[in-house]
Amino acid sequence: MTDPHRPVLTAAERAADALELFSRASARLRRVVPFHSAVWTAADPETGLITAPMLVEDLGTGESCAAYWESELLEENVLPFHELARATVPAAGLRAATGDLPARSTRFRRLLRDQGVYDELRAVLRIDGRPWGLVSLFRTTTAFRPDEVALLADLSRPLAGRLRGLVRPPRSTPRTEAPAPGLILFDETGRATSINDEARHHLALLPEGPASPSPLGVELPIWVIGVVLQARAVADGRDHGNARVRIRTAEGRWLVCHASCLNGPAGTAGPVALVIEPATPADLAVLIADAYALTPRELQITQLLARGMTTTDIAATLVISPHTVRDHLKTVFAKAGVSSRGELVARLFTDHYWPALPDPTPLPRPGRPPARARIPRG
Repeated sequence: MTDPHRPVLTAAERAADALELFSRASARLRRVVPFHSAVWTAADPETGLITAPMLVEDLGTGESCAAYWESELLEENVLPFHELARATVPAAGLRAATGDLPARSTRFRRLLRDQGVYDELRAVLRIDGRPWGLVSLFRTTTAFRPDEVALLADLSRPLAGRLRGLVRPPRSTPRTEAPAPGLILFDETGRATSINDEARHHLALLPEGPASPSPLGVELPIWVIGVVLQARAVADGRDHGNARVRIRTAEGRWLVCHASCLNGPAGTAGPVALVIEPATPADLAVLIADAYALTPRELQITQLLARGMTTTDIAATLVISPHTVRDHLKTVFAKAGVSSRGELVARLFTDHYWPALPDPTPLPRPGRPPARARIPRG
């Protein structure tokens, strides 16, 4: 019997970037798990928030897309992605989860039912406890079967691993100057009210994807809207996670969006301020380490190497032997596909960051597990 997973995984392995991975995987998956429409999106592995790229197939406009994620983050729903990210099985169907009563979900009552959706199958693409992608498949006539849910769940880890590897930049990423932070203000309803020129500049660098028009004369990408929605969820007490996401630009650089709700007079709710700016080395160190499958110790040694330290200096700083440092570096060279220290620094840092080098990431204290970022609550 033919393995139904193999065509999907083979298609994903041939993809040159995340958007192509979504397109290829979706086309192959549709042959074994039929669906009428779909959303595939990358996720920030530290916060679980949506980020670029996003593939929307056979669905509505950017405004309806924004309404979908607004429901996800600001309303009580069945099967929110943050729960699937922690579940034993990272995929589930809406009708099965509600005992064939999908109207128990606000998302279904307010959005999906009017769009003719009969059932939704959701999955989180995760590896090593981190979500790298989110998938929603929609049917208009029949419910998703248990074996179809199981097949998508089985694809979670390998597809997440492929997404993680695609974080690596193209070898010819262009160099540009790092502009100043941009600022956008939103009122209590989520409407954009003001923007500076720097924010317009950063928005113009973002890749194409679902977006909503604004009164400011610019379209706001769904990833930016998601950060604002998360800030409102935190202010409303619905969540305690970070309203922060890293977004890769069309030229391969990284920006960080972070938002928070401001306080008005007498503690009343004020506007939401969103800052969009170039990512710092600290923003990307763990992300890049994951992309190259570096252990915490390997990342730490590589960061010290990038600061110009010799093997002896690194050994003294970390209280390990020079022989151990050399063994770690040999492994890092193999993982990064380089043969010299200069190539390594260029591959892992210069190619990814605006010109600055990171301080070494501290290792977890003995006996204490590394901290995990919370997945945002819906």
